[in-house]
Amino acid sequence: MKARVHVLISGKVQGVWYRASTKQKADELGIFGWVRNTDDGDVEAMFEGDQTVVDEMVAWCWIGPPLARVTDIKMLPSHSDETYTVFMVLYK
Repeated sequence: MKARVHVLISGKVQGVWYRASTKQKADELGIFGWVRNTDDGDVEAMFEGDQTVVDEMVAWCWIGPPLARVTDIKMLPSHSDETYTVFMVLYK
């Protein structure tokens, strides 16, 4: 079963290789979507794939790379109908 989740990750998540590590983990799990920094210091991501691997990806987000310190993850409504075929790091 396919799933999609839009998340906002808060804490010490910028300047600690969070986006690059998220891409590496998403590629490892076969997840599609994107990850980007927000202007207020958070990281935002869209994950799309089989439900079990999407759940595993969100669980990994609580840990992140070694220098990250995640304090909160919010699930956001997904308003996109776009289907993803790769996982990308987005830059503003």
